[in-house]
Amino acid sequence: MLCKVPPRRDTMRVHYLWLLLILGHVASARYSSANDWTVDHPQTLFAWEGACIRIPCKYKTPLPKARLDNILLFQNYEFDKATKKFTGTVLYNATKTEKDPESELYLSKQGRVTFLGNRIDNCTLKIHPIRANDSGNLGLRMTAGTERWMEPIHLNVSEKPFQPYIQMPSEIRESQSVTLTCGLNFSCFGYDILLKWFLEDSEITSITSSVTSITSSVTSSIKNVYTESKLTFQPKWTDHGKSVKCQVQHSSKVLSERTVRLDVKYTPKLEIKVNPTEVEKNNSVTMTCRVNSSNPKLRTVAVSWFKDGRPLEDQELEQEQQMSKLILHSVTKDMRGKYRCQASNDIGPGESEEVELTVHYAPEPSRVHIYPSPAEEGQSVELICESLASPSATNYTWYHNRKPIPGDTQEKLRIPKVSPWHAGNYSCLAENRLGHGKIDQEAKLDVHYAPKAVTTVIQSFTPILEGDSVTLVCRYNSSNPDVTSYRWNPQGSGSVLKPGVLRIQKVTWDSMPVSCAACNHKCSWALPVILNVHYAPRDVKVLKVSPASEIRAGQRVLLQCDFAESNPAEVRFFWKKNGSLVQEGRYLSFGSVSPEDSGNYNCMVNNSIGETLSQAWNLQVLYAPRRLRVSISPGDHVMEGKKATLSCESDANPPISQYTWFDSSGQDLHSSGQKLRLEPLEVQHTGSYRCKGTNGIGTGESPPSTLTVYYSPETIGKRVALGLGFCLTICILAIWGMKIQKKWKQNRSQQGLQENSSGQSFFVRNKKARRTPLSEGPQSQGCYNPAMDDTVSYAILRFPESDTHNTGDAGTPATQAPPPNNSDSVTYSVIQKRPMGDYENVNPSCPEDESIHYSELVQFGAGKRPQAKEDVDYVTLKH
Repeated sequence: MLCKVPPRRDTMRVHYLWLLLILGHVASARYSSANDWTVDHPQTLFAWEGACIRIPCKYKTPLPKARLDNILLFQNYEFDKATKKFTGTVLYNATKTEKDPESELYLSKQGRVTFLGNRIDNCTLKIHPIRANDSGNLGLRMTAGTERWMEPIHLNVSEKPFQPYIQMPSEIRESQSVTLTCGLNFSCFGYDILLKWFLEDSEITSITSSVTSITSSVTSSIKNVYTESKLTFQPKWTDHGKSVKCQVQHSSKVLSERTVRLDVKYTPKLEIKVNPTEVEKNNSVTMTCRVNSSNPKLRTVAVSWFKDGRPLEDQELEQEQQMSKLILHSVTKDMRGKYRCQASNDIGPGESEEVELTVHYAPEPSRVHIYPSPAEEGQSVELICESLASPSATNYTWYHNRKPIPGDTQEKLRIPKVSPWHAGNYSCLAENRLGHGKIDQEAKLDVHYAPKAVTTVIQSFTPILEGDSVTLVCRYNSSNPDVTSYRWNPQGSGSVLKPGVLRIQKVTWDSMPVSCAACNHKCSWALPVILNVHYAPRDVKVLKVSPASEIRAGQRVLLQCDFAESNPAEVRFFWKKNGSLVQEGRYLSFGSVSPEDSGNYNCMVNNSIGETLSQAWNLQVLYAPRRLRVSISPGDHVMEGKKATLSCESDANPPISQYTWFDSSGQDLHSSGQKLRLEPLEVQHTGSYRCKGTNGIGTGESPPSTLTVYYSPETIGKRVALGLGFCLTICILAIWGMKIQKKWKQNRSQQGLQENSSGQSFFVRNKKARRTPLSEGPQSQGCYNPAMDDTVSYAILRFPESDTHNTGDAGTPATQAPPPNNSDSVTYSVIQKRPMGDYENVNPSCPEDESIHYSELVQFGAGKRPQAKEDVDYVTLKH
């Protein structure tokens, strides 16, 4: 059984408290955001009578998207508690238009005030001109819907322009960069001001000495409005106490200015004097050091002395106020040098300028220095005589190997181009007005030079033939330092037997001149030596002199034999064609070149050493096609149904580019190739063929070649079968004719018709057989085929016999009885003459009379004679 626990009251109370806090926070946030405006602008704005003032201003309404509906600027405003409104002098009033609620506020100038802001976040204002009575608080009234705000703005307007301020560092030291700032709490666009710097009434510009830069800036922000100018310079100690002025100008008119004095801290400034500055040995000298200025002042006079940068010790000093003396007794040459004094204050030490003390004495023992040493031949050498003297030596005497060198009296002896004979020992002697010195030590001049008189010597027998061995020796006359190595040019031309000796194995015909060099630290090269190798002629070749272009048959051709080198130069020329000697001489001429002159030509050049043959030069003669003939493959007798290839063979250069084929009748076969293929062959292809060839030179034509096509066994069998069938048909017709004739005779005898005639005459119409034309190809020349012999039958021509059983009137024979009147009796016979002298199936000569004849036999009698045809001949047969 479950029991329900009631909630605790303290927990519910905590939840109620949290809820109240949250609601209160939300309510307070809504109340605060609904009534607070945020407006930013400078706390106080400064100006003077007649100038202008620009009030930079930013605002933020309680509602983020709210826009200003109205803006007013009050002067001397007050709040009327009765009407709950602000009253005062209105300097500016702008309201958005009712026609366009979204338009910006009216931004044009109203009186002296111009609103430069917008309806979103900018409330900047400008008042021009400003008046002195404008000082005090202005009221900026802004409304956005139901939200309203009044913002006080404080103005400080003076009757006259106020002074600028100058900011400077607490301490200024000489030669250290320092920056002064001149500022004015004023800036207004349209009323420009200029800040200028002056030092002791002299204007300071960016090009003034010791001035690093002058920069000006105008600041107009929400918090501050001011104009500044910064002067950066390095003051000198002499600028201490001078006045620096900053001047405010408008339109070249000075409005106000401010002046400050410079307090420049610097180290003590000292002045040193020497009396005298030049002194001879053993005399005395007094030096004075005075403190001219110091800021801050010296606490005590403590002057220190320095010589050549090092402090002086154990010297006699006299210290006075602002002054110190240094006394040197019985000076020596070691006391010569540069002196200065030094004093210090709180800033640091101050030093005087350096003064030089000169001590006069006679020259000291001299030494000679040589530059450079050792010297190279041809270099410029300078010898310097070193001898300390005061005053300086005025005369020098030079010695070479203890012998005076006349004409040279200067401290430096210069040799423009040193040579080996300049080598040796050098010394000098210096002299001034106080006396002359001594020679301390000599200096040696060592002159280095490359080996002299280097030559290359040939130690082999002459003349040198190609392939011989040659020995060369490198020699020289003198060298400083000694020769350490040898070189040969060209490199790798032979093998070195020992230093300075070169061996060339198997010298070539074109050996380069050889030279050697003897080397120490430098190399001297000998003149090249020419080996003068004798050799057979080189680079022999055939040159075509004429014609300039291609060679054609009939032209004049001139060839030249040329070569590049030959030693000795005396040579002879020979010509060979295809390996056979043609003639001697440098030129080979063809008056009228022919195709038979084509071939490979060589020219040969020889001298006393040997001979050289040129490469073969091919003479190609161009000519038109010639010697054309037609070859038939597989032969000129081919069975029908097979194939035959006709080739056009020719001799031409260049090769034939176009072929033309013709048949026996001269008809173009329209075939342009070198071969004419006939497949399959027919008997009609029998005939003669010829070809024509054309190249770039001309045209040639072949004689005709005959192709014979004979029947195949299949064709012969078909024709025999056809002949047998034809003969059988003739026999049948003959039998039927005889029966009809017999019957006719019987009918004639029964009718008793007799015809008296001493004989019968017939006309034989010989009709020429017309052969069916063959194809368009070659026409067959045959007229007879042996296979047809078996198919021909010979019919016996018989005339009608008289009836022996019936006798006519007056005993007239039956053969003379007249023929019937109803029709003519006609008999057709095939008559062929057996050919004589035929070969195979072709008769070379076939007259027209030996063709097949169709004979029409006409028996004269009663009745109308048929009209003869135009192509029929009539022959009368009588018996």
